Amino acid sequence: MANSKVWLIRGSSSGFGRSLTEAVLKKGDRVVATARKPEQLDDLVKQHPDAIAAVRLDVTNPQEVQAAVKLALNAFARIDILVNNAGYGAVGAIEEVSDEDIKRQFDTNFFGALNMTRAVLPTLREQRSGHILNISSLAGVVSFSGAGIYCATKFALEAVSEALAQEVKPLGIKVTNIEPGSFRTDFNGRSIVTSAHPIADYAGTSGRVIESNQAMDGNQPGDPVKAVTAMIQVVESESPPLRLALGEDAVNGITQKLDSMKAELEAWKSVSLSTRFEGETGGVASQSTT
Repeated sequence: MANSKVWLIRGSSSGFGRSLTEAVLKKGDRVVATARKPEQLDDLVKQHPDAIAAVRLDVTNPQEVQAAVKLALNAFARIDILVNNAGYGAVGAIEEVSDEDIKRQFDTNFFGALNMTRAVLPTLREQRSGHILNISSLAGVVSFSGAGIYCATKFALEAVSEALAQEVKPLGIKVTNIEPGSFRTDFNGRSIVTSAHPIADYAGTSGRVIESNQAMDGNQPGDPVKAVTAMIQVVESESPPLRLALGEDAVNGITQKLDSMKAELEAWKSVSLSTRFEGETGGVASQSTT
C-alpha cells in the first residue's frame, strides 16, 4: 500500500459517497470516510480494517471538520484527494423556502464544502500535491424553477472552485467540479426537503418541476457506479478538467445553457458595447469588477 492514495470523502454512507468509497477501497487506495452516522460504515471497516478510517462529521460543525482532517493525517500521514460530497436539496419556489431552510442549505452544501477545503489546503500546500473534487451538479450551471436555493449553493461552489483552481495550480494542486445530472441515488428521495408552506400561484411552475423530479425517484437514468468510475478517471488524469458533466441530461442541459447565453450575448452585444466613455479606445480588462 506504499503507493496507494489517501482519500478524504465527505458523505460516505450513501449515494455517490458510498459508491466512491467502495470503489476506492477495491482499487487498493485508503479512505477516511466521513458520515453523520459512521456506524453505517461498519461493514466496510470490517472488510478493510487497514485501509479505512470512519469518522463522524457534521460539516456545519467547524470543530468536527478540523478533527476529521487531524484523524486523516494521524491515520495515514497524508491526504491526496478531498471529495466534498455531502449535501441535500431544499426545494420550493424562492418565496416559499423559509429563512431557516435557506441558511441550513447554504451551511451544508456551500459552507460545509468551503470549510472542509480550507481545512485541507495547508496539508496539500505542504505536500505540493493533491486533488479536490467538489460534487456540484447540473444545477451548478443551470438553475431550475423550484430549486433556486439549491442551485444557488452549487453556483457558489462552482465560483469558489474556479477561483481556487487558479490559486493552487502553481502549487501542484488540482480542482475539479463534478456536475452530475439525474443519477439513481437517494437524492430525489430522503435527500430532498420540500417547503412546508407552498403557495398556490407557483403550482404550475416550481410545483410542477418538484413533482416531476419526485416521480423520477428510483428511475433516474444515471448509474452511480459508472459515475464514480469517471471520478476516479479524473483523479488519475495528468490533465483533469475543471468541470466534468456526468450523464446525457447534464451534457445536453449545459450545452443548451451555453448556446442560450451566447445567443443572448450576441443579440444584445451592441447595447453592451454602447456603455464605453466617448472617445475611449483601450481594451477592457479581462477580470474587471464593478
